Amino acid sequence: MKTIVIIQARIGSTRLPGKILKPLEEETVLSYVVKRCKAIQGVDDVIVATSTLSQDDVVEKWCQENDVSVCRGSEEDVLSRYVQCAKTYNPNYIMRVTADCPFVDYELASEIVKFMKGRDVEIVDLQGDMPRGLAVELLTFNALKRMDQKGKLERHREHVTYYAYEFKEQFSRASFSVPQNRIYPALRITVDTEEDYELCQAVAKHFSHPLVSSVDVINFLLENPEVAKLNAHIKQKPVV
Repeated sequence: MKTIVIIQARIGSTRLPGKILKPLEEETVLSYVVKRCKAIQGVDDVIVATSTLSQDDVVEKWCQENDVSVCRGSEEDVLSRYVQCAKTYNPNYIMRVTADCPFVDYELASEIVKFMKGRDVEIVDLQGDMPRGLAVELLTFNALKRMDQKGKLERHREHVTYYAYEFKEQFSRASFSVPQNRIYPALRITVDTEEDYELCQAVAKHFSHPLVSSVDVINFLLENPEVAKLNAHIKQKPVV
């Protein structure tokens, strides 16, 4: 059963332009994300899906220079970008990751892949609120294609899987219980603002390697509240 990770990535960002190629120690934000996704057990390929805008040529160039698979599609219709990319690889399962999450939990993602392959369902629902920036989404390619066919509103196109959470009854699902050591929803471990970036820089400097366990990242922030509070006031942009 073929499983791929698709990382949505683009240079454009309203709050922090160019964030995915900002440096984290000797790496970049995108490098952290890709390396951690490649560490997920049970995954056959990791693909960066960027837009066809000329400003995202730099993302394609980065992928080519770093031997990372890349595909390009619509900037705003991210759902169609995912479907177009997936068709090239024709997987059974797709894991969705965003390129602004440099500490995505590859260890938990490995467990989710294992969990999914033992069940005849379309979507894995995570039970337990993780810090923003650590979770992944796993679904079947068939489910993604149905979302593409049925999801017509702007929020469905921009947020990829939003249709499946708005109309849960249309998809078969299984619940995966997030371990207690990861349930810290007050923490924010993503890069969407300068404050977010400052926090992630502090984490990267402390651990000095991209494959640090997400649990260790959480514990570092709990033990160093002065770092955790750097972006504690940031509010996530609402889905409209």
